[in-house]
Amino acid sequence: MTSIVKPRIAHPALPKNELGLTRRQYEGAMSTLCAGCGHDSVTAAIVEACWGLSLRPEQLAKLSGIGCSSKTTAYFVSGAHGFNAVHGRMPSIATGANAANRELCYVGVSGDGDSLSIGLGQLAHAIRRNVNMLYVIENNGVYGLTKGQFSASADVGTKSKRGEANTQPPVDPVLLALTLGATFVARSFSGDKRQLVPLLQAGMRHQGFALIDVLSPCVTFNDHEGSTKSYAFTREHYHAAVEADFIARAREIAVDYAEGESTVVTMHDGSRVRLRKLDPGYDPSDRVAAYDYIERKFADGEYVTGLIHVADGSASELHAANRTTATPLNRVPYERLSPGAAALGKLMARYR
Repeated sequence: MTSIVKPRIAHPALPKNELGLTRRQYEGAMSTLCAGCGHDSVTAAIVEACWGLSLRPEQLAKLSGIGCSSKTTAYFVSGAHGFNAVHGRMPSIATGANAANRELCYVGVSGDGDSLSIGLGQLAHAIRRNVNMLYVIENNGVYGLTKGQFSASADVGTKSKRGEANTQPPVDPVLLALTLGATFVARSFSGDKRQLVPLLQAGMRHQGFALIDVLSPCVTFNDHEGSTKSYAFTREHYHAAVEADFIARAREIAVDYAEGESTVVTMHDGSRVRLRKLDPGYDPSDRVAAYDYIERKFADGEYVTGLIHVADGSASELHAANRTTATPLNRVPYERLSPGAAALGKLMARYR
């Protein structure tokens, strides 16, 4: 069995950042996602963001849960720390890691299924605790690893590959984050790299919890059942010796439009999504106005993109709120971490 690996030799003229590293040195393994998947565009934006910030690879900690989106942490910054958690449990792992070592830059990558269904409670408490991390939701409205069922972010009226329309109202991660008091909330589109890269960089540098909801198209499950060329039809009418899928190559969807304007993006199946980029005069510091603006534009069928809300989260950040030690716990002497039974007894006596 052979595998495709990236060549280790890079062109000597490639541009370098302040650390003397090229973009290639912020890449990871070869992607196994479907060709044209929006998640790969998000990966490329994260690579660009880390390179542009001159972030030391060993300074980064990547975390994920389960789903197509959660595979993407393998595709950027191979020299970073990484932890792949179980379904929906990445926020608590990120909280524990951050509590143990505040010196690392934490980036969590999740999906709408991983974060807004089984992981919703975990996400809510990571926001409430104001964990100092960037949390990226790669939002495609379906469960890509389990054959394209509607996720909690699917819009009312959107059709599945089988043709049925979704009737359940969606959970909007942006409105959720605003409601829970997140101090950095943004939304972008996987094909708008010019907007997404600076948002990622701002989120990494923000003190507190930074959430970016990235609309990221799924190319596979736009192949609706009912077509004689669909995977489901083929399986029903032919006998295959080996069960296998072939995902046809699709083009990457990219957009470029000015601030304050809206644009319609045509997806691979012909459906359309309307995006609106925030106006230059928009005030992201007003949480109530931000919530109202998002709801009004959503009623008009538009997804607002850009930095939606930002506030100074340093005072309520996890470490500041709990007055933790600035020293990573693996460097704290054992005697301080475990002061003994006498000290524990004295502490418990305060609660009797």
